[in-house]
Amino acid sequence: MNRFKVGVMIFCLALVALALPAGVKADEWNKKTIVTFSAPVEIPGVGAQVLPAGTYVFKLLDSQSNRNIVQIFNERQDHVFSTILAIPNFRLRATDKTVMTFRERASGQPEAIRAWFYPGNQWGQEFVSKGEGYRTGETDKHAGSRDAYGTGLDTCRADKIGG
Repeated sequence: MNRFKVGVMIFCLALVALALPAGVKADEWNKKTIVTFSAPVEIPGVGAQVLPAGTYVFKLLDSQSNRNIVQIFNERQDHVFSTILAIPNFRLRATDKTVMTFRERASGQPEAIRAWFYPGNQWGQEFVSKGEGYRTGETDKHAGSRDAYGTGLDTCRADKIGG
């Protein structure tokens, strides 16, 4: 009789353990990334704006229908600087760190953010700037850009990237 009770208890505990949802980190769902820039950067959007050097939070809007809406917050996340509809951007090799790419700019202008890739992901978010439409059939949409990883893009010049 005792073996039966122990067996039933083990079975019940196993069912309860299976019924509980697996822990999912919010940072992985919304790809929350904390970035500290050492110089001003330009962010796209309606009325593109320049963010002064400082710490900012990038994350995806909690939307089931569109996973390409990026919000940029201040460090405390109590002010939204911009909500941007991005387009998917694919890279051949995922890295274990956040990668932000920038557009080439004239000397003296702040760098403009081009794309954001979350650690471990090959798909990222590309920000389309004013006057720059998404062109299909373009053979090298990153021509003229540079990169420390050899992917043809300039990587983030930030003091600290974390999440």
